[in-house]
Amino acid sequence: MRVLLVEDDVEILRILAQGLREEGIETDEARTYREGQTRARLGNHDVIVLDIMLPGGSGVDLCRALRDEDVRTPILMLTALDSVPERVTGLESGADDYLAKPFDLRELFARIRALARRPPELAPETVDVEGLQVDLRSRRVSRDGRPLRLTNKEWELLEFFIRNHDRVVGRAEITAYVWDENHDPFSNALEMLIARLRRKVDPGDGAPLIHTVRGAGYRFGP
Repeated sequence: MRVLLVEDDVEILRILAQGLREEGIETDEARTYREGQTRARLGNHDVIVLDIMLPGGSGVDLCRALRDEDVRTPILMLTALDSVPERVTGLESGADDYLAKPFDLRELFARIRALARRPPELAPETVDVEGLQVDLRSRRVSRDGRPLRLTNKEWELLEFFIRNHDRVVGRAEITAYVWDENHDPFSNALEMLIARLRRKVDPGDGAPLIHTVRGAGYRFGP
């Protein structure tokens, strides 16, 4: 199981991450609205634990934005406020569960496991874009029937592009998925990786799929 923790309090974040790891649960961490949105969009978590008060925006707004973007990962909201209107607002924004601070870690872990046991919503296992066929489970990729061999990093980049199909994405978003937040932002590794992937998925005789949007980032699609 993999859980995304979106919490700006460093000490609470440390306690939660340590406790989950001791339970055998992998964790990713985010401390701001923007970072939480970037990581949650990737869709590779079983549960998102989301604090309501975040730098850059509220957890309620983030939850609503993720649901509007069709991110269906179960969300457990944390808050210091336990009033009925607060709970109603959180649940109406798209959260699946609600827990007020202070809480017992055992209850939090039990709720996380309960959310993770819910049947997943149906999602496509294969994608076909302009002759590029991708099996997201087996990681098999072909273009116009020709199998493509991708490195792990090339696959992660392609998977990110597919999950963000037809949306302009910036360097920071891509880097956070393929590497992590500690990756050197001045490195040219991203450009080199995109160039390698382009050579494989964008043959000269086919419609290009990876587009550079000058001053903004990249877009994947016809």
